[in-house]
Amino acid sequence: MCEVVKRAYKYRFYPTPLQAEQLNRTFGCVRKVYNLALDARTRAWAVHGQRSTYVQSSAWLTEWKRTEELVFLNEVSSVPLQQALRHLQAGFAGFWGKRSRYPRFKSKRKSRASAEYTRSAFRWRDGQLTLAKMDAPLTIVWSRALPDGAEPSTVTVSRDAAGRWFISLLVEDPTVTPFPPLGTAVGVDAGITSLLTLSTGEKITNPRHERADRRKLAKAQRNLSRKVKDSANRAKARVAVARIHARIADRRRDHLHKLSTRLVRENQTVVIEDLSVRNMLRNHSLARAISDAAWTHLRSMIEYKAAWYGRTVIAVDRWYPSTKTCSACGRINTAMTLGVRVWTCPGCDAVHDRDVNAAKNILAAGLAER
Repeated sequence: MCEVVKRAYKYRFYPTPLQAEQLNRTFGCVRKVYNLALDARTRAWAVHGQRSTYVQSSAWLTEWKRTEELVFLNEVSSVPLQQALRHLQAGFAGFWGKRSRYPRFKSKRKSRASAEYTRSAFRWRDGQLTLAKMDAPLTIVWSRALPDGAEPSTVTVSRDAAGRWFISLLVEDPTVTPFPPLGTAVGVDAGITSLLTLSTGEKITNPRHERADRRKLAKAQRNLSRKVKDSANRAKARVAVARIHARIADRRRDHLHKLSTRLVRENQTVVIEDLSVRNMLRNHSLARAISDAAWTHLRSMIEYKAAWYGRTVIAVDRWYPSTKTCSACGRINTAMTLGVRVWTCPGCDAVHDRDVNAAKNILAAGLAER
């Protein structure tokens, strides 16, 4: 019997002024506790050489709440504060395991405004959600239905830079079941002109969502730069810029979800390149286009959907010369430059489209590794 998948359903909601004030206060307390714990754990290591744990940071939180300077921490639910400490512990675990960088302090303007509530900190009754320290349920726009009988185990509240409020409900989703097995496999070559090129010869156009709104975004940013610092008009202009960024991100995310679902639905095995996008972004002439393509997000979507639906994802070594290798005879054309889009193999005279040839080689290398 397959394990039930846990899935997050995200919705917009519209808080009352009192609820918005309470949530904003919670966001600030979460950020404060995270930064205090990070500072304390860093000093404990630097001064005493001691590696602190979540249990110790939780004890520190109890002490902080008793101080006069931090008594305001008692005004919000304790659960989001404890969850912030757990997230910090996960950050340290990733650093110790050499999977991520050292945890960084959260900025009021740049960090994500969010708070996580576990089951003891909210009430779910008759399809209505009431958070701790609140008297009334949230006004949620149910854009799609939750699975029948689903009850949230974790609730995450967030506010983006455009001022939109979101609620994410983590539930067990029995509707996510493996797709029927297929005998098909596809190689995927990521690019900029074509977002993806498949080993079947199909090229998927890059929508370039950021470029479509670039002129409107530049105008809004110029308008922001002319406003007096810390003025109300500057705050309004900042929100206008954030709304354009949010619209670009929403369109990009929607396109990537549809594309990743299609690849997973139509193929039993998806072979991709293990690209180091962070290093590629150092090329300043291509960084903007690479960021707009969002290859990392697409790969993440393909991988978790493949796990949901019983598909296989294979990542080919990033140093494999998929572009320069002839998919017909295997000869490597070392003389080929970046500007060459179509080339002829000097060994077997086969004519190749650069991207289609790379996708075919990625598929062959992935199947050979498997």
